[in-house]
Amino acid sequence: MAVTSYELLDATRDATTTRTLLHESIPLTGTIHSGTYGTFPDEGNIKNYAHGQFQSVYDYPYLSSSANHIFDLTVGYDEASPLSASSTTRTQQKKKINMYNQFSQVLLGYTGAADAVRKFESDLTLDETAATLMKEAFFINLSRLITKDQIKKGSFSVTLGTGSWALPFVSSSTLTDSASSDTAGTTNTVGGDYGLLSGPSGHPRGLIFYQSGIVVLTASAFSASSPNGATAAGSTQFFSQSRPADPYMDINAALTGASITASCDALRHRIQNISFTNTTEINSSIYFCRVPHNKYNYSSNPTYLSSSTVRVKSVNTDTPISYITTIGLYNSSNELLATAKLSEPLRKDPNNELTLRVRLDY
Repeated sequence: MAVTSYELLDATRDATTTRTLLHESIPLTGTIHSGTYGTFPDEGNIKNYAHGQFQSVYDYPYLSSSANHIFDLTVGYDEASPLSASSTTRTQQKKKINMYNQFSQVLLGYTGAADAVRKFESDLTLDETAATLMKEAFFINLSRLITKDQIKKGSFSVTLGTGSWALPFVSSSTLTDSASSDTAGTTNTVGGDYGLLSGPSGHPRGLIFYQSGIVVLTASAFSASSPNGATAAGSTQFFSQSRPADPYMDINAALTGASITASCDALRHRIQNISFTNTTEINSSIYFCRVPHNKYNYSSNPTYLSSSTVRVKSVNTDTPISYITTIGLYNSSNELLATAKLSEPLRKDPNNELTLRVRLDY
């Protein structure tokens, strides 16, 4: 059916835009990523790769078509870290250094000095003083499937077991997101806004990048070293090389002497819970389509007439009536761009006016 008349939309009076944030609470219990689908560390929902650079965790055995990717795990340290002092006794040292540099480059960018990548630090100033640097870190790359557009600021927490290898959760530490609002405690970087993850003592033990959905845990979260470093041995049973028998390794020995895959296993063994609230941003264009009392009271649909007589009129003097079922949005060349269907036909006659609200989400 050809349209013969159009109603112009005024850009200031008849159109507006809105932004809506939808939130969903996401709990990831420790049993999902450690022990539910098999015997640790060879569960069916844990996928390791030949390159050995990271490990993927699914909510169901990954060979199943119903499995959903939850997050990836990896580990790395800066080339200036004391752990990289000797390359002959370090397992996968180049891969670990490259992994640290890759995350810092993508999330923080460069310092401008000889194209050096920035290092992760704990005071949100990017000043890279020695006291604030996080040179050794675990990385949790959360799936876009569960983070959506971003993690809601102030909602993230992770509980880490700090007990022995056999009883990792006999003692634990919960790290929480420091941001108290959508703007507090964050700095905009190449990878988006980020905030600190702090434990009960208040010491920063990691970072959360909200838009990127990446968690950086400093290795000192598992050691008795200074709040930001990982140069002193602490947890003497962070990692068991021949699980569950001896020998055990502390965090530093695990970072230097164990593979990335084995260190990811050890981290999974100590993650009790992860929880956060995701955010889906819906942008909308809203159009107010106004139907004046003296327009659109007739229809150009061929079925509106029968033998040249209007079907909805019994006699010629009756008030004309039409029923609105669809709204079309056109561009300046009168090309149809979008249609909106009403839930039920709306009666239109010269005695009433209508304003129909059309919303386009994107």
